[in-house]
Amino acid sequence: MAPRFVCAHVRAMDAHTPGETSPPGERVIKLNTTENPFPPSPKVMQAIRDIEPETLRRYPDPSGQLFREAVAKALGNDIAPDMILCANGADDLLTIATRTFVGHGGTLAAPMPGYPLYPTLAEIEEAKFVGVNWYKNWALPTEDLLATKSNAIYLANPNTPSGTMVAAAEVAKLANEFSGALLIDEACVDFANESCLSLLKDHNNIVIARSLSKGYCLAGLRFGYAIAQSAVIEEMNKVRGSYHVDAIALIAAAAAIDDREHAAMTWEHVRSERARLTSELESLGWQVVPSHANFILAKVPEGDGQAMYDGLKRQGILVRHFQKSPLADKIQITIGTSQENNALLGGIKALSTAEKAA
Repeated sequence: MAPRFVCAHVRAMDAHTPGETSPPGERVIKLNTTENPFPPSPKVMQAIRDIEPETLRRYPDPSGQLFREAVAKALGNDIAPDMILCANGADDLLTIATRTFVGHGGTLAAPMPGYPLYPTLAEIEEAKFVGVNWYKNWALPTEDLLATKSNAIYLANPNTPSGTMVAAAEVAKLANEFSGALLIDEACVDFANESCLSLLKDHNNIVIARSLSKGYCLAGLRFGYAIAQSAVIEEMNKVRGSYHVDAIALIAAAAAIDDREHAAMTWEHVRSERARLTSELESLGWQVVPSHANFILAKVPEGDGQAMYDGLKRQGILVRHFQKSPLADKIQITIGTSQENNALLGGIKALSTAEKAA
């Protein structure tokens, strides 16, 4: 039982459940938490090795100027450093956004199924969360989202857990008709062929959230950033921590952005393997949702996602299974290396053979 001095709304909450991790020392093929299958850029590793002790003795630059200048240059599109906010991972960024745009007693809406942290962020702020069902084939439910009259709408694009993408033109239509903040969560956008970056110029209510966890192989470092018009970033800066991004992360993030060639190599691998894995699974009778991310959502032929998850886990392969409808008959698979994906396919075929023989 929670202590009585804990806030009532916190006692009533269910904790957010992140993806499963493997026990220390246990070797598994980990395809369940949408990590990049490659190590970070050699330039990142060298930048970390070159850090002076004095850098760690001092507090970090609270504005992250080094990174903001680097990423503004890389993004182009008239993006200036004062349009960037650094954060301790994309989840920290979402927390800052929820404080800024939703707040106590406000309303946050999002298409669902979506990133499962969104409802938790609303609960923390004692705000209301409204999940709006996607239209058929994961089409954006624009009218239903507007009907919530929410303070903010969060749209993962590509979506989690489906990997589907809403075209920038559709996002612009929603932004034009919405009076609140529209946060576009582009954590997986590096593996897609489109982003909403070009919409910022004409829409002061759009905030784009990005991460270096997936596209830049830095999930263990925790670094994310927001892009919005400078007046919006100025307000978001008011509710962040004073030194909320550490010096190592800022240096490594700037080095990662500087080595786009390495990052692009990993993106191309993921796109190629994503297409191959989709084709292979479909040939085995699976229904795969067309993905623009570094993972796929696939319906198990027998319709029992839990059994497939359990069977693969017994073989030392971790995938992700969501127990609630409409995802219970599906599993989410992170795109791994060619060898990891081959092992996954072999595991699936072995389970199918065993089931037919039973």
